[in-house]
Amino acid sequence: MNDRDSQLMTLRPELGQVKTHDQMSDQEYFQNQTLRPILKLQNELILALFRHYVDKHKGVFYEISPERKMDYIESAIHKDMKFRNILKGLVLGQFTLEEYQRYSADSSAINKRILSMIKERLKNQVQLLHR
Repeated sequence: MNDRDSQLMTLRPELGQVKTHDQMSDQEYFQNQTLRPILKLQNELILALFRHYVDKHKGVFYEISPERKMDYIESAIHKDMKFRNILKGLVLGQFTLEEYQRYSADSSAINKRILSMIKERLKNQVQLLHR
């Protein structure tokens, strides 16, 4: 492991006991061992980025009902390619070289997991998304 990789690993928060088992797919293992700690580390930045996105789009998010906020989050991540790429970049930039190699072998499926996990994080923390 090179110096950059070891520094990245020391930054990641501990998640406690993450269950692993023999029937777990490689993607599931990657999600639990790599993506979850990175998303926890980047959580405040993800929230700040979403607030900035909302403000750039006239702040209507703050005025709509809680149900519509969930749709807004879905739509923002699903439809805005530039925003999606920034979100993916927040995660990819935290990969070690070995993790990046694993990612590049199955990037499409892992991208879906990353974006799905970010959507769920935003929805679960919607009460923190205010001006």
